[in-house]
Amino acid sequence: MFTGLIQAQGIIQSLGRDQFKISIPPAQAHSLLENLIMGDSIAVDGVCLTVESLLPDGFVATASPETLQRTTLGFRSESSAYVNLEPSLQVGAKLGGHFVTGHVDGVGRLIQSVATERSWEMTFSAVSGLSEVWNNNIARYLIPKGSIAINGISLTIADCDPNGSWFQCAVIPLTYQETNLSSLQEGNWVNLESDILGKYVNKLLNHRSGETTETDISLSFLAEHGYL
Repeated sequence: MFTGLIQAQGIIQSLGRDQFKISIPPAQAHSLLENLIMGDSIAVDGVCLTVESLLPDGFVATASPETLQRTTLGFRSESSAYVNLEPSLQVGAKLGGHFVTGHVDGVGRLIQSVATERSWEMTFSAVSGLSEVWNNNIARYLIPKGSIAINGISLTIADCDPNGSWFQCAVIPLTYQETNLSSLQEGNWVNLESDILGKYVNKLLNHRSGETTETDISLSFLAEHGYL
C-alpha cells in the first residue's frame, strides 16, 4: 500500500526484457535507501515492484509479463528516464495522499500542459494499451474532485469528460518540481491507477443490483443509490 506522495526520483535502466536497475541521486539516496531491505515493496512510477537486490546507489527489480504489458515499463524508450519512487506505507505513518495499491489499471497520454500563475494544468487521456481507444477500466472511475494516481503521484481530478476519455489535474509547483511530471512532453505515456475506493463502491453496487456486468459510475448514479 502507498499514498501517492513521492519521496525521490530515480533513473531507470533496463537490464534485459523484464529486469530493471533504478539508480537514485546521492542527495536523495540516503533517506530512501536507509530503511530499504531485500523483499520490500516500492512503487516505481506507480508500479509496485519487489526489491530483489540492493546497490550502493539504488536497487534491482523484476517486472512480470502482465506488468510489462499494462504499464510504461514495457516501453521505457517512450517515457522519461526519471521515475518516481515511493516506499510502501508503514503502520502508523501519515496518510497524506490517498490509498494507492501500486496495481496500475493502464496507461494514458499527456495531452497538454499549461502553466498558470499558481499551478500547471495538465490534461491526460485514458487510453487502452497503445491504442487511442479510451479505457473504460479507468474512465468509469473519473469524477471531478476524485483521486487518481499518475506515475504514482496522488492527484485530484479538476475536470473530466463525461465519458472519461480525458481528465485534467491542477499540479502545484512543489509536486511539479519534485516529480517527473516536469519532464513530460505532450504525447508521453503515463501510468494510471484509479481510486481503489471507487472500485469497491462499483463492485458493491453491482452486487446489490444483481448485475453481472460492471456499470458506469457518475455523480448522479451515486446519488440515486444513496452514496451522496
